[in-house]
Amino acid sequence: MVELLAPVGSREALVAAVESGANAVYLGGKMFGARHYAPNFTDEELAEAVRFAHLRSVRVFVTVNTLLDDSELSLLADYLRYLYEIGVDAIIVQDLGVATIAKKVAPHLPLHASTQMTVHNLEGVNFLAGLGFTRVVLARELLLTDIEYICKNTPLEIETFIHGALCISYSGQCLMSSMIGGRSGNRGRCAQPCRLPYTLVDADGNNVLSQADAGEYLLSPKDFNTIKVLPELVNAGIASFKIEGRMKRPEYVAVVVDTYRRAIDSHLANQTEYIVSQEDMKDLAQIFNRDFTTAHLYGKNGRNMMSDRRPNNRGVRIGRVLSYQPASKTAVIKLDERVAIGDIIEFWVKVGGRVNVTITSMTVDGNKVSEAQANTAVAIPVSSPVKVNDRVFKVFDAKLMERARAYFSRPEAVRRIPVDVTVTVSEGKPLVITMQDADGFAGQAETAFVAEKALKRPLTIDTVTKQVERLGTTIFQLNTLDCTIDGEVMVPVSEINDARRRAVEQLEAARLNRFARPTLPKDKSFDSLLPQIIIGKLRDKPDLVVNVDSIAKVKAAIDNGADIVMFGGECLGNRLLVEEDYRNATDYVKTHGRKIIFNTPRLMQQGQIADLYKDITIFNELDPHAISVGNIGALHMLRQVTRIPLHGDYPLNIYNSVTAKFFGDLGLASLTLSPELNFSQIEGLTAKKLVPLECVVHGYLTLMISEYCMLGSFLGGQGGGQCKKPCLRRQYWIKDRMNEVFPVATDQFCRMHILNAKELSMLPHVPRLMRAGLSRLRIEAKYSSPQEVARITKLYRQLIDQGEQHPLILEDKTDSIEHGNITRGHYFRGVL
Repeated sequence: MVELLAPVGSREALVAAVESGANAVYLGGKMFGARHYAPNFTDEELAEAVRFAHLRSVRVFVTVNTLLDDSELSLLADYLRYLYEIGVDAIIVQDLGVATIAKKVAPHLPLHASTQMTVHNLEGVNFLAGLGFTRVVLARELLLTDIEYICKNTPLEIETFIHGALCISYSGQCLMSSMIGGRSGNRGRCAQPCRLPYTLVDADGNNVLSQADAGEYLLSPKDFNTIKVLPELVNAGIASFKIEGRMKRPEYVAVVVDTYRRAIDSHLANQTEYIVSQEDMKDLAQIFNRDFTTAHLYGKNGRNMMSDRRPNNRGVRIGRVLSYQPASKTAVIKLDERVAIGDIIEFWVKVGGRVNVTITSMTVDGNKVSEAQANTAVAIPVSSPVKVNDRVFKVFDAKLMERARAYFSRPEAVRRIPVDVTVTVSEGKPLVITMQDADGFAGQAETAFVAEKALKRPLTIDTVTKQVERLGTTIFQLNTLDCTIDGEVMVPVSEINDARRRAVEQLEAARLNRFARPTLPKDKSFDSLLPQIIIGKLRDKPDLVVNVDSIAKVKAAIDNGADIVMFGGECLGNRLLVEEDYRNATDYVKTHGRKIIFNTPRLMQQGQIADLYKDITIFNELDPHAISVGNIGALHMLRQVTRIPLHGDYPLNIYNSVTAKFFGDLGLASLTLSPELNFSQIEGLTAKKLVPLECVVHGYLTLMISEYCMLGSFLGGQGGGQCKKPCLRRQYWIKDRMNEVFPVATDQFCRMHILNAKELSMLPHVPRLMRAGLSRLRIEAKYSSPQEVARITKLYRQLIDQGEQHPLILEDKTDSIEHGNITRGHYFRGVL
């Protein structure tokens, strides 16, 4: 059985999802969900939503998939208990601290790993299996062959997206919204900067793409659509097919769920032939599309997966303009598709953008019509001038919307459950109604009235049938009725109706009872999970760490005072590190009496696992101070194959003390905190004396990391052949509407990194960083030249060594050593 999982952002969308055929829905409450700007559900509405769905055999998963601050954890615990008590079938989580608390306060509440957890290999799935998760939502960047491999090698349920909007960055690894505007995607408030216009520029600021080459929306993907390849997804062993769209209107939910429901059922009923009708394809496009793509399922699509000319709904093309009469403001369109009164169409005008028109009247051959068919010429009044040959798109189909609304706007259920009813009655006994539904659940009730001998009008089967089949707005419909009337008896109709109503209530209770769980213990405490503040002496000064990707930078960092060098992982500049690089770096660092930490890639898809095992063999021989991990798959691997201490890097999204303690208890020797934390949050964490904590204090942070490479797509021919690797010839940036320029870099895996336009600099605040109790301060230097690495390392070394007594601090002249394009990150503002 393949589960069809639908998005729900409102009560109407819930009804639409259930009535159009979803097996399960996912939705959010008012707190802790990754779609903060959806309407979402109050606690009372959540309880009603669960009851509504469970009556109809539909499961409910609630999103608790944001990073949480320590101040929110007590509220979280109460919320999780509430979700358990109202019968939520599972929670979807990103933060492993949330999972830890859930296991404590609601141990029987199933855990699903959100796509925000960036699980993209079998090792990550196995890690979560060991923690008690029952399902993993894989990252959207995986090949279908890798998804199949994972499905066939894990006992956990695997869930993947099959339709809807795509993020350009790996989910859970995007900092762009928070760094630009303070709205964190990891906290459910993504401002969707990927849907904004950008220009690709060179070092001189010249646009390197002409209008003919590309549109402005260089980070905006097309929408995911897998309906044509559904059999392959079924055969891969995926347990749950997930539709994206909690921000979408209920009509969207109805159309997409209904279309995929019929497609799945059709394939399962007839696995030798699978055909998707053109009407279904049109409906999916009409309800919302940015054009469609299968994304990464079959390899890198390059620009073919991008909607670079339009970031929003483009509708369905219906024809071109034949003529335009300025005097009457009328356009004549040669139609490729049907249009009708109430439709909304959009003219793509060559000069002047878009002209949007709601059709209130139209004529064909001078005759008024309410509908015009394909291959006809229709005249429609327009609000602004259009030109001959302008393309015309229908962005709102009135008939489709009317059909979609039928799923959630009428009082009676669309998908009813058939019931078999037995009625027995005899003189001196009450009338008994027994109902059994198609799933085997039963309800029974009897009249308070004891049947009497009829004096005038004895009870008949017709009378009983008329009352019993009045199931009205319930979810049931009469299938069969077996009525036994012994003798000529009388029972008031009102009594029969009351018994029918109570039998329905009993049947509903039976259907709901299967979801019942053990009662939670009365003890609500989870204090044992919360690390306490420990008063103790601060270390004299934190170690200075420099993260680099070349031997020249290793030497620059060590020569200018770095205590620790991080080396390896992703190399910006598309250069592959080899064994000799690791040996040379280790020799240089150890010769100078310093420490080296080897990085592992923050992302490693299934096909890259073997290479990582080879690297670990080298690491074990070279014996670094630690090995850094940025994803739970690498963590799972390394815990099994090395005894070298492990460091947890910031892509693990460590945002609260429970998460930090979780990784510490797991054996990680040190951790880098999330770059989205502010000073007071950091100070709160360090005060709890967990494992040694590190913060990134300088450098150009990666805001997005993507399997899509803009440079390869638009300049290197990627997607249509072998990439010409323009990234090796020169540097590029993307420029936004505010004229900020963000560096674009690629690594040895041909992944694209969008770096922050501003360089993080905490030089003036080194004394406070030292007082905060951090064990290490880290410079991100992979994008810097060796000369810049030397300069910045030396400055931080001096400031750490001299503290408040450094002349730049004493004289308040730190601005003299900073360029004008710097940022303090989130240290003083935090994130929403």
